[in-house]
Amino acid sequence: MSKPREPHRTGTDPRRLLALRLRRAQQETEDLRAALAARPLTALATGVLAERLGCGPAEAGSQLLTLAERARLTPQELAADILTTLPGDADGTAPTAATGPPVRLPGRPEPTVEAALSQAAAMVAATAAVLWTVRPGGVLHPAAAPGFNDTERADWRHVPPGVDTPAGRALLRRAEQGPEGPVTSALGAARAPYRLAVPVHRTEGPAAVLELAWPERPAEPSTAERRRLHAVAEVCALALADGAPDPGPDPADTSALDAALAPAMLLDPEPAHGTPADFRLARVNAAFTDLADRPPHRLEGRTLTEAYPLACADGLLDLLLGVHATGRPVHRDSLALTFLSGQTPVPVLLDLAAARHGTRLLVSWQPAAGTDRTDHLLRTAQRLSHLAGFEEDLRTGEIHWTPRTAELLGLPAGTEPVPLAALAAHVHPDDEQTVRRVVNSATRHGRADSAVFRMRHLSSYTHYVRLVAEPVLDVHGRTAVVRGAYQDVSAQHWTETALAATTERLADTRQQAAENHRLALRLQQAILPPAPPPLEDAGLHAAVRYRPSSQQDRVGGDWYDITLLPDRTALLVVGDMAGHGVEAATGMVALRHALRGLAHTGAGPGRLLGWLNEAAEDLTAATATAVCARYHPDTRTLDWARAGHLPPLLVRDGAARPLPVPHGILLGATDRADYAEARLALRPGDILVMYTDGLVERRDQSVEEPLAHLAQVLAEPAADLDALLDRALELSCADTDDDTCLIAVQVLDETNGGADKRV
Repeated sequence: MSKPREPHRTGTDPRRLLALRLRRAQQETEDLRAALAARPLTALATGVLAERLGCGPAEAGSQLLTLAERARLTPQELAADILTTLPGDADGTAPTAATGPPVRLPGRPEPTVEAALSQAAAMVAATAAVLWTVRPGGVLHPAAAPGFNDTERADWRHVPPGVDTPAGRALLRRAEQGPEGPVTSALGAARAPYRLAVPVHRTEGPAAVLELAWPERPAEPSTAERRRLHAVAEVCALALADGAPDPGPDPADTSALDAALAPAMLLDPEPAHGTPADFRLARVNAAFTDLADRPPHRLEGRTLTEAYPLACADGLLDLLLGVHATGRPVHRDSLALTFLSGQTPVPVLLDLAAARHGTRLLVSWQPAAGTDRTDHLLRTAQRLSHLAGFEEDLRTGEIHWTPRTAELLGLPAGTEPVPLAALAAHVHPDDEQTVRRVVNSATRHGRADSAVFRMRHLSSYTHYVRLVAEPVLDVHGRTAVVRGAYQDVSAQHWTETALAATTERLADTRQQAAENHRLALRLQQAILPPAPPPLEDAGLHAAVRYRPSSQQDRVGGDWYDITLLPDRTALLVVGDMAGHGVEAATGMVALRHALRGLAHTGAGPGRLLGWLNEAAEDLTAATATAVCARYHPDTRTLDWARAGHLPPLLVRDGAARPLPVPHGILLGATDRADYAEARLALRPGDILVMYTDGLVERRDQSVEEPLAHLAQVLAEPAADLDALLDRALELSCADTDDDTCLIAVQVLDETNGGADKRV
């Protein structure tokens, strides 16, 4: 295996980087412990600061400790001072100077800097206050100015250095100024010419100035009041610094960065103040290409040691720290650095340039001249496709692996390349012969071959690798070199396995569904005869129709029954079992046979449905609807009842109408139910049509409209009952594609022997 040349390493090593991060973590831990130690003693003052600053309790406690140290007070003393400045009047108005307008301090002031400044002004009877923040170049900006109007603020929104103002003098002399006056050069000096300026100091110098204004010369503030003013100034400055969103890189910096044609990045020193020990990636331009192919949002905001640990250990961090410290730009050609591709170290030669830009560094790098861009693209393609290459010279025994080969095979880092002849010893025992076949094809027979195998060393044999081997022949036709590739196909293998299992389960499900459909269809065909029995002894002529659903998997539970009972009465029934398939068909069979058996008791339709409802709980788990009628030929009367079913239609004298509906809930809805009976006197030639809802049901209409349409269809003359039912099916307006049952009976005229069966 050929090895790239060792990159030059300087004083920065991984141990130093680790120690640096450990020191940072220890310092953060100590800061948090200090803040938590003071919280039990200053809980109330911490809550006040948290409310004023709009921050959390931990941050407010930390700010309280900082302010106490700078005011040379204990945290308890400063807490007492903060609490004594809270408004105590019932109306929430703090006392002010007699000549100035009062400063309104509500009982629960808004957590803003304006409210804190208003409270500070009220403490010393000032009419207004302003907090000046120091911008780059020493420019003063009024960040908050309660008591001053918008016009006054606009005139003084930028105060350049050199302008003689109380705040400028306090900033320049780094000391409190005043009370003094009257002044003429100050914000709102015309109506409040007396000023007191309190500078806020940080480690790196003044950061802000608190300025108070009076219309007349005020009394000298006491020592305690001055301490409180310093504390308020610190709090407000910290609130502005901590609450303001991170502005990010300066627009001028980003414009220059984006305009660069070469890949470039902008680095901020870390920490921001003092001697930097690292850098943070503030921005990368559109031309920048990460060597690990990470998008910009996964780089920006990270430290350089986090983003490129191996390159920093190779000397990149020391090089950039030197540029930042000296300010001298640097340009290096063919700089050898190491980057991570996945988990594999990859040595890269880069042309690098770096220069200081203010407090930041502008760094540009790109592959060294002579380095083919396609090498990077090839590495990216190999990483995305989980592919690694190899070449083995059978004459010399020299083996070359691409950097990711060991990782792809799951071998430890630094493992020497495995010869093809020894590869079978590393695979699953069941795959050894397969690997030997591929190796022999390439090395002995000069033929390319491929196979998928599992690695032996893994604890679970779920790592599948595809081997492709291609021979390179010498002048004698013998294999001299074998080139090929390993590809991790574990994800593909398990996807194919899952797909095969899913396909097999789907086939089983389809077969089961087909068997269920055939069974349901046979049950239905066995129970529902295509022609009704003769009913001439009962003085009736009958016709039936059954139309199945066009969808083969929707064999339903619609059923009918026409039978002549021993007492010469005719039993007429139409029902609809909820659901489809075998369960609906078997439930239909059970209900049909139960009702036929109960009918031999001579009970009326209402009583029969009541018994059937009680039996339905044991016969089937589903609900059903039904209409049951019993025709008495001696009196030509029809007794009928319904269980949640649509009413029959009576065709008489060229008109059709639904019968009045008696009460009756569907079967199986409740344990006990009463079903009302209705009686209808029939005349010769009358036709009674009973049907299931598949004939009239529509998704977009209530049942009344399709029922009226069916009545119109039935009212039209027809050659006989069969033609009438055929036309009803043909002109049906239903759109649910449900199965449908119809029966029609016509009362015969006994005077002519029942011969006339025309409708």
